[in-house]
Amino acid sequence: MSLFSSTRERWLWLWTLVVVAAIASSLWVGGQLPEALRDVPALEETLGGALFLLGMLLVGATAVALGVRLDIAVALGIVAVYLLVFLPVGVLEERSHLIEYGVLAVFVYAALAERARQGRRVPAPAVVAILATSALGLLDECLQLVVPNRVFDPWDILFNVGAGALAVGASVALGWARGRVGRHRPQ
Repeated sequence: MSLFSSTRERWLWLWTLVVVAAIASSLWVGGQLPEALRDVPALEETLGGALFLLGMLLVGATAVALGVRLDIAVALGIVAVYLLVFLPVGVLEERSHLIEYGVLAVFVYAALAERARQGRRVPAPAVVAILATSALGLLDECLQLVVPNRVFDPWDILFNVGAGALAVGASVALGWARGRVGRHRPQ
């Protein structure tokens, strides 16, 4: 029996690994951009807001690109939730957690859901994806205890969990909407 249930699952896990590697690399370089931006507050605010918005759009695009057909009402609702919940987050470093762990959660969930679709046993893929993303976020934060110029912050762990839960929730809602639209489409 193969480790992967399909070629798609293998690619999803490969991209998950790429995202994890990118997050891990930010342990050493992640603090440098926000530090440089602090010297120019207006630039930090403008660039930080633009980068955050772009990142959140990419999280949404990632979920859509993984094959989810949109139901307009659900998609707009998800965008509204993201904007209303996370735009007040003012610190660039905190916003980056939402993007990093949102994308990670979408890939983990997609890989687990693909595995389940192929007949492999995966109990509650959405819950497992949130737990896996949360565990990786906890590991990332714990590694910051030993990396110079980085700080362990329990709030970051909560941001990671929230980002994972929201991204998986969005993927599940979009999948549900796609199924509802597909079943009620005129012949």
